[in-house]
Amino acid sequence: MISLFHEGDFAPCPKPFNLAAHVLAAGAETPDKIALAIVHPTGAERWSYARLIAAVRGTATGLLDAGLKPGDVLLMRLGNTVDFPIAYLGAIAAGIVPVPTSSQLTAREVTKIIDHLTPKAILRGDGVPCPETDVPIFGPQIYEAWHGLPPAAYALGDPERLAYIVYTSGTSGTPRAVGHAHRAIWARQMMIDGWYALRSTDRLLHAGAFNWTFTLGTGLMDPWTLGATALIPAAGTDPAQLGLLLKRNDATIFAAAPGVYRQILKFPMAPLPKLRHGLAAGEKLPDTVREAWRAATGGAIFEAYGMSECSTFISSAPSRPFRHGTLGTPQNGRHIALVDETGTPVPIGTEGVIAVHRSDPGLMIGYVGAPEATAGKFAGDWFLSGDKGVMEDDGQIRYLGRADDMMNAGGYRVSPLEVEAALADLPGVQDIAVTDVQVKEGVTVIAAFYCSPEPLDEDALKAAAAERLARYKQPRAYIHVEALPRNPNGKLQRQRLKDRF
Repeated sequence: MISLFHEGDFAPCPKPFNLAAHVLAAGAETPDKIALAIVHPTGAERWSYARLIAAVRGTATGLLDAGLKPGDVLLMRLGNTVDFPIAYLGAIAAGIVPVPTSSQLTAREVTKIIDHLTPKAILRGDGVPCPETDVPIFGPQIYEAWHGLPPAAYALGDPERLAYIVYTSGTSGTPRAVGHAHRAIWARQMMIDGWYALRSTDRLLHAGAFNWTFTLGTGLMDPWTLGATALIPAAGTDPAQLGLLLKRNDATIFAAAPGVYRQILKFPMAPLPKLRHGLAAGEKLPDTVREAWRAATGGAIFEAYGMSECSTFISSAPSRPFRHGTLGTPQNGRHIALVDETGTPVPIGTEGVIAVHRSDPGLMIGYVGAPEATAGKFAGDWFLSGDKGVMEDDGQIRYLGRADDMMNAGGYRVSPLEVEAALADLPGVQDIAVTDVQVKEGVTVIAAFYCSPEPLDEDALKAAAAERLARYKQPRAYIHVEALPRNPNGKLQRQRLKDRF
């Protein structure tokens, strides 16, 4: 048997189609229902579906009145506010192509984006870095006033046309502009069924910022597509307060990066009787965190794997529980395989690259302005993720990490995730990450960076590792650190560990 999953094609996207119209259709049927609550310990700012839809369609009118046309590119330089999703959907409603970007980008980094995409306009929030440019820039006094304008008609058209662009660093380290079609939102129904088990009655609290694509999709677009309620913590919310916010706002589903779960678990958790389950993505969820969450809340965390080019497509769910050490299975309707460098699916139980067939409706159109880079990501009909994995007999996929994260120890290829999982529950270890480091020219060893209140006895750590791992997988160095380097969304940055060493 080969490592291939394809149990029938997903239903085709209707024509004509508009992503924003699809997201807001269910809410239009329940205009008085709360679409969004921005929550903090002393209250919440609430947006009904009627108010949200009016702001989105008014923004579409404002953009068109400002001279933008369908197909034009709009660069979004907005902070962690509700203006972010309103502008995003407002642009798409008008057929304009938004480019959501992190507010943490520097002016120099934004200059490269402007040079590459030549946007027709920029929306800029107060204090968000942006270079001097001839491109028209609209500030909050302008784009917030658009909320009250008469509603624009949705720009319907071919679901294959460009809808939005997001940036990813990819495996090369060079940021790429990922172009997605309007059909991408239609394909996310496979996630709603195969990961979230989301219902229209749910209240989903996402711990990320508005201007993170994980929040934008899982925390906002998908709940709104079903007419559910999205809950977003106010900017600056301390992780210690998230448990309280979950309880006070009757959250039924919680979504966050694994690092956020790790932060929450440092504090006492009140009972959460309304919470059905948690969702995790962004990096591999350690089993220690999964079990600690179950012990603290009584509930499960369902994990998903994906990438900017195809969102999430492998996951566990309440109806498809994970097996220990795996990510879950490909979502129904997907066309997924584990392949070798030629694009040929490998046998079951054999290491391969996680790949998505070019026919998958959630797959990107391509890297904007970079056809050679797009072509280079394919082997035959398979889009190569750059991540390694193994498909088991029952279709569950065991994740081995990025191909460029794989360590080489004495000629053996070793997954850092395997070593971390083996050592994560050692007494005194609060957090741990491993990577290979160069100790001299041509010589690399595995090093473990760990967090604990005080440095631990290195001989004891080595003895414990010897009981759990083959010798070639055992770290040769243990470095005590106050905290592991993570980006603002909680994702581990292994290269900074190498640089520190």
